[in-house]
Amino acid sequence: MLLTRFNIRRLRFAMTTVSHTEGNRATRPTPSFARPDSRGRLSLPESRGGGDLARPVPRKTEHFHCSSVIAPIPRACQSSLMVRKLLLMFVMMCIAWSECAAVPKPRVITFGKWISAKWPNATGQKLLDLKVRPLFVDTRLKEYTTGSPHELTDRLFVVRRAFRVNDALPTEANANATRWQWQRGGWLLVDRVTGRVSQLSLPEFDPFYSTASWYRDYIAYCGVSEDGKKLYAVVAQVGRRKPILKKDAGEPAGTDDPDSECPPPVWERTPMRVTFQPDDDQKLVFSIRSRVVDVVNDAEEPQE
Repeated sequence: MLLTRFNIRRLRFAMTTVSHTEGNRATRPTPSFARPDSRGRLSLPESRGGGDLARPVPRKTEHFHCSSVIAPIPRACQSSLMVRKLLLMFVMMCIAWSECAAVPKPRVITFGKWISAKWPNATGQKLLDLKVRPLFVDTRLKEYTTGSPHELTDRLFVVRRAFRVNDALPTEANANATRWQWQRGGWLLVDRVTGRVSQLSLPEFDPFYSTASWYRDYIAYCGVSEDGKKLYAVVAQVGRRKPILKKDAGEPAGTDDPDSECPPPVWERTPMRVTFQPDDDQKLVFSIRSRVVDVVNDAEEPQE
């Protein structure tokens, strides 16, 4: 096998060392009957039959096959390369997972079918008709609602809450049995993007007597004090803790029928104003400008 200078350099670590000891020589021994001539070449003695010189005996050398395999890469280097590849793949997977996690998962918000129910009046002696339907977020029941929702923005909407309470008395025969009774609640704020459902904090809002009227993110209603002795004209805005309007509107009638304190307030767009009419003799008109409410005139008639 012919070896170039480049191959010799690359295979210097892979070549087998040849021993030249007596028992293992790289070259064959020179015959005892061969004698060197004047030029240093070995020749056999003259033959007995003639005077011609014998042919010179060529020097024979044994050739050993050198390994043609390049020295292998150490195992430590191979393991380090594999670890680097695995680490790179892990980093790429983490980056892809973080990008997917950063994208918010869209929520599916739906209403269920209407359910006919009964709820009591103020004294509890009369049952009134009530229609409720469940509110689902990603097929999970969140709340029960009643009435139609009001769209605040393309992301937020509000809807009236309905719930059930256990009306069973501990002194009844079967005290462990539940006796569910439907009630109307406040208003819920629903976020379509995050799926969050939260209850709005509306000051002086009475779930039985108050009737709400929405315009944009404003809500107007007749509120009742906790002791039930005062009636207020209230205008609140979503996102604000305190109402932007709370004006004394007299005393509540205190009847047994729901939504009986005053009819729903009436909104006007241009200019933005709202009208309260607790009774036939009293009319309250308020103009709203940049979260500030101005009293127009209690006796002013609404413009057509």
